[in-house]
Amino acid sequence: MADQTARGDLGKESEPDKEAPEREVEPREKWANNMEFILSMAGEIIGLGNVWRFPYLCFKNGGGVFFIPYLVFLFCCGIPVFFLETALGQYTSEGGVTAWRKICPMFEGVGIASQVIVVYLNIYYIVVLAWAIFYLINSFISPLPWSTCDNWWNSDLCHRHLSMSGNPHLLRADNWSSLNITVSDYSDNFTYFNETDHLLMIKSPEEEFWIKRVLRMSTDMSLGQVHWDLALCLLAAWVICYFCIWKGIKSTGKVVYFTATFPYVMLIILFFRGVTLPGAGEGLKYYLTPDFSKISDPDVWRDAGTQVFFSYAVCQGVLTALGSYNKYNNNCYRDCLALCCLNSATSIFAGFAVFSVLGFMAQDLGLSMQEVAASGPGLAFIVYPRALSLLPGSSFWAVLFFLMILLLGLDSQFVCVESLATALTDLFPRQLRRPGAREILVLVIAAICFLLGLPLITEGGIIIFQLVDTYGPSGTSLLIIACFETVVIAWVYGADRFYDNIEDMIGYRPFPVLKYCWLFVTPLICVITLLYDLSQTRPLVVYGHKLSTWGNTVGTLLIIAPLICIPAFILVSLCRNPQNRTTPSSDLRQARPDKPVLKLGKRIIFKAQRPPVKNMDEGIEKMLMEDSSSV
Repeated sequence: MADQTARGDLGKESEPDKEAPEREVEPREKWANNMEFILSMAGEIIGLGNVWRFPYLCFKNGGGVFFIPYLVFLFCCGIPVFFLETALGQYTSEGGVTAWRKICPMFEGVGIASQVIVVYLNIYYIVVLAWAIFYLINSFISPLPWSTCDNWWNSDLCHRHLSMSGNPHLLRADNWSSLNITVSDYSDNFTYFNETDHLLMIKSPEEEFWIKRVLRMSTDMSLGQVHWDLALCLLAAWVICYFCIWKGIKSTGKVVYFTATFPYVMLIILFFRGVTLPGAGEGLKYYLTPDFSKISDPDVWRDAGTQVFFSYAVCQGVLTALGSYNKYNNNCYRDCLALCCLNSATSIFAGFAVFSVLGFMAQDLGLSMQEVAASGPGLAFIVYPRALSLLPGSSFWAVLFFLMILLLGLDSQFVCVESLATALTDLFPRQLRRPGAREILVLVIAAICFLLGLPLITEGGIIIFQLVDTYGPSGTSLLIIACFETVVIAWVYGADRFYDNIEDMIGYRPFPVLKYCWLFVTPLICVITLLYDLSQTRPLVVYGHKLSTWGNTVGTLLIIAPLICIPAFILVSLCRNPQNRTTPSSDLRQARPDKPVLKLGKRIIFKAQRPPVKNMDEGIEKMLMEDSSSV
């Protein structure tokens, strides 16, 4: 009662009917320390793409030359949007939806669109973890089940690879030919063929284990039955994910100390093992040797932009959600720059670990680097396991590798779930900030996503997986969302006003170039990349099966679903409150309300919009009370 009386005294200026609901909402949590925030962000942005996509893109797109377009997109798009979303969350102390509602009510749909992307990720990304768990369990079997052809799932076409030193005559050009790997990121078709009189389709045991034991694809690629062992692996992945975040950031902040750091330990071990193998130098040469003729290829620039957007987890609301748990005066600018450097450095370093081992594999089997390089699941579940099986103590290295894959994907997965839970909690705080509500909410999200993920582990589930992977968090959706985010902050809310907010939080103004990236550079590059990407669309082919009209229709719907939220909520805002379409919430702290909202040089584009003093004081008081509260 004393506490309620004290609260009542503090809120005498507020109307009683507005104060009562506020008392029912529990205060929002904050990170216990800055390291929890850093590790959570690192766990989200540093994931499977750093290991199984970036190294291959370097190799494919001119080696060291690929760093040029990659760095251009990083500094012009990646870092500006990454910092924008993180600072937005810290400033508003809101999740991925309500943060945009507070900044500009008319563009709340930008936040909704991001959450639809997160829903896609929560459904299909964890299937990769189920595969990793399946491989991890089988890694304890000696010999490794994917290294032999005498298993029940192997066909007569299966032939075990032998090292050059073990049986060199089998590797002559007249007996074996190359390993044919398609350039598709996620559909790798590995086939041995005889280049003499007739074609003889020969399958490696790693490929047959992946296709016939893990995926168990049906002949007609229909969905068929759910594989119970993969379903158990998927359930195990969700159970682990649930208990990582069920208590909110109190549990998430502790779990990331392990999940975000231990993969580095394993990556370093694999790196030192790789560079000491014979042939490692040749692999690293192919990884880094620059091919300057590639620099003029538009596809190289598109690949660089796509990699930056995916690896930095922008336009998904996740960065906003994690930033919202920061204290108001946390130096998020410094943190974001450090995290971006760490992410890119990890991608480059992972390339050394991957291509040193692939160089050894190429030399041991007498193949060229072009024949063994792969991306996506083809690298993680066929090529790299094959290379590890050639090493002494192959089971140990396989366990190490798949444990790394599991942990790299795990923290990215549960942070995505955290983002969705945060957005829903902030949308319905009175219902979802009650004791026990958090645990139930995360359980409901996990159960629904688990059930929706079951079709992806059926006999034809790989088609649905690749449909969602290609068209769900597609480059088209992310580029359009990025355009809206930068335009809304820079031109509607006001880049100078946002800079004032950031200066009020961290104590100084960020590098001025960021402002002009938000205003001009980032939207322009996104639009150019989007137009080129749309002009180069190709039909999706999954293991030799070209998708029919229904596949393209489903893909189009997956792209439209998040994007339609933006104009839909603009119309809703115009109908509900046409007078308050772009006015930010009075709860937001405005340290310099008398300054112009946007200036270009000395020219004032939008004048100051000073809020009523009473509302401003109430917003400042609320922000200070939140910062002083301990969670």
